[in-house]
Amino acid sequence: MRKKKIWLLSVILVLSSLAVACGQTKTEEAASSGNQLEKELNLFVWSEYFPEETLRQFENEFHVKVNYSTYSSNEEMMAKLSVDSSMYDISVASDYMADAMRKKEILEPIDFNNVPNSKNIGKEYLNLSFDPEGKYTVPYAWGTVVIAVNTDKVKFPVESYKDLWRPEFKNALVVLDDPRTLIGVANKLQGKSMNETDPAVLEKTKQMLVELKPNIKAFDSDSPKTLLVSGEVSAGLVWGAEASLARQSNPAIKTVLPKEGMQLWQDNFVIPKGAKHKKAAEAFINFILRPDVDAAIAKVYPYATPNIEARKLLDPAILEDPANYPPKEEIEKGEYLADLGEATTLFDRIWSEIKVQ
Repeated sequence: MRKKKIWLLSVILVLSSLAVACGQTKTEEAASSGNQLEKELNLFVWSEYFPEETLRQFENEFHVKVNYSTYSSNEEMMAKLSVDSSMYDISVASDYMADAMRKKEILEPIDFNNVPNSKNIGKEYLNLSFDPEGKYTVPYAWGTVVIAVNTDKVKFPVESYKDLWRPEFKNALVVLDDPRTLIGVANKLQGKSMNETDPAVLEKTKQMLVELKPNIKAFDSDSPKTLLVSGEVSAGLVWGAEASLARQSNPAIKTVLPKEGMQLWQDNFVIPKGAKHKKAAEAFINFILRPDVDAAIAKVYPYATPNIEARKLLDPAILEDPANYPPKEEIEKGEYLADLGEATTLFDRIWSEIKVQ
């Protein structure tokens, strides 16, 4: 018994020493980085993407002031950075937009010596088609676009994108204010790719979306869950995480993975060309990729994380939520958006014509 107590005491002392050492390592790492970093960081990212406490934690550890600016679409972000990319130090670009920015040469290559926590990212999220050499992007979040339905209000089955066109949904939908998503859905209903650029297909797509518009109460990419939770709409085409958060507030809200196959997306940290605080940007990316930090963010904003080590710290209920971590067979049916090159102007024209109808 005495030996057992002595052994247990030794283990406790060893673990305590390790904990102290780990704490010192983080502190020393922050202090060491802080001595070399610029004292300001300008973020240009989605709204409701980083909890306030996460930003304050970075400021306190690294002694860097964070300025937070937001956009509501990849296109808005691209338009602003195309005018002056040096205005911001970090942005977040979805797959197809990261590809377009890379081709337009408005991104800085990332010094991965300053981002050692990138080792925590699953290999399946790296070196994808939009950044095949993995030089310009660091995966941050992964997710889906799903249908969310308030089952207290909707008494018929919803299984497909085409159900959104039902007359029962007149003035009762919230949809993402995103041309690629809405045009992609209508393309999909014609049996085509979300990235289809055939003018004949797109003309049909435009007519379909004009027919859908009476059902749309609001276009909202920032916080579509708000109208779902308040009961002002009956259903929506929303980010998976928004559907998950809406269900947490109202259990009657159900996630539907459309049978045609859903849109998949991956958001990535990028550093705009000419960023004035590049080292601070890389320190921030590395900080976010710490498992404890990334897991804390995922608990507040439950977008799927490509950070494998952070997932180990999450509640199993989060990892089992089909809105954010869908079954493998649904992922295989899904589709990522691609950079359309010159055909982007055709999508923009269609979107403008739909919005003014």
